[in-house]
Amino acid sequence: MRSSHAAAAVSASLSDPNLIAHAGLVPALRLAEQCGLPELAASGLTVRSPNTAVKVTSIVAGMLAGADSIDDLDVLRHGGMDRLFHDVRAPSTLGTFLRAFTHGHVRQLQSVSRRFTAALAAHTPLLPGAEQLAFLDVDSKVKQVHGYAKQGAAFGYTKVRGLHFQAAAVSTLLAAPVIAATRLRKGSAGSGKGAASLFTEAIAAGREAGATGTIIARADSAFFAAKTIAAITRAGARFSITMPGDKTVRAAIGAIDEDNWHPIKYPNAIYDQASGEWISDAEIAETEFTAFTSKAKKWQVTARLIVRRVKRLPNAGDGQGELFPTWRYHAVFTDSGFTLVQAEAQHRGHAIIEQVFADLNDSALAHMPSGSFQANGAWLALAAIAHNLTRAAGSLASAFHAKARTGTIRATLIAVPARIASSARRVRLHLPARWPRAHAWENLWAATGHPLRT
Repeated sequence: MRSSHAAAAVSASLSDPNLIAHAGLVPALRLAEQCGLPELAASGLTVRSPNTAVKVTSIVAGMLAGADSIDDLDVLRHGGMDRLFHDVRAPSTLGTFLRAFTHGHVRQLQSVSRRFTAALAAHTPLLPGAEQLAFLDVDSKVKQVHGYAKQGAAFGYTKVRGLHFQAAAVSTLLAAPVIAATRLRKGSAGSGKGAASLFTEAIAAGREAGATGTIIARADSAFFAAKTIAAITRAGARFSITMPGDKTVRAAIGAIDEDNWHPIKYPNAIYDQASGEWISDAEIAETEFTAFTSKAKKWQVTARLIVRRVKRLPNAGDGQGELFPTWRYHAVFTDSGFTLVQAEAQHRGHAIIEQVFADLNDSALAHMPSGSFQANGAWLALAAIAHNLTRAAGSLASAFHAKARTGTIRATLIAVPARIASSARRVRLHLPARWPRAHAWENLWAATGHPLRT
């Protein structure tokens, strides 16, 4: 591909008032309105600022368009956007709105997010299969910040100065993860701090969003705690949590008979047609285990200890062959009712939470935009709303977009240029011919109640 004209023969003029760069905001914001986001924001927020619903939807719309800072929200004020949307607020106004939040207001906004996600799930195929089996994944991440004006910024376990947030995501075998709950903490907070209440809140949010079947709550060893497992059980969910390798766990693993280890399908595994088995350097086994024996009887839990072991590769540089195999062990504590092979593979699926973090990092959460801690907490909650709305729009567009990265959804469904024309008091958008994923865009457009014309 190369330029078709000399530079001197091509001119540009930023002067057309009828062009917009994000035509996909029209059906996406219509979907938000159909699911009641403005009404939820107006009734659920008591922050001292007028027109809260308008400001919430303005920030969410900016995030849908790719804004990752308060100044970037100005992307909504270009070309003919004012012909399609009313009450778009300036970035300075939206920044003032965010700085008016207190901790209580952030919790109110998180409640709005949960109810809005439930409405999205009711109106769109957001979580297919959740009525049978859903997974709830919880993890935390330190978001690096710069400068000394960020409230709550500190050095944590990553040795990076930042703010530490937790996120809980609900997914199914057929659906990409949807954010159920978020929490923003100081940078020095431990990963598992406050996890019990977070799991309780996220499981309830998952139920509201249609996860009426079995829920398996998954987390890494930072969340292995008696209160956390008790909270998951009280909420009616199953748990699958990585165990730290302390001496009691090592003793339990050492007591497993060699005949109880079974090879599994693992990266680089080979299927033997003759024996019907996988030839792999990974094996799994299970045993019964009682956790938290040092605590009172009410906190002790007896469940399955599922162990995966992977053979360590010999050091090729020492000139010696392998005298006997050595293994790396990974233990999971679970009350899952699935078979050994299924339960172990399901726990490995916990890595899907990293997709959520990658999506947030690639969009609204590329920065913590404010010096105010509570403003950043509100920004995180709004980023969750935008993430789930993007996912819902993708589920209406096509099977591909239902599982695609949110960045892909923005690039192919939201960031579509269009020219605005009007006739007989009707507005018509002219989009580029041969637009990639045009059929998916038309599906989203029609699903939100807009007429299609050729």
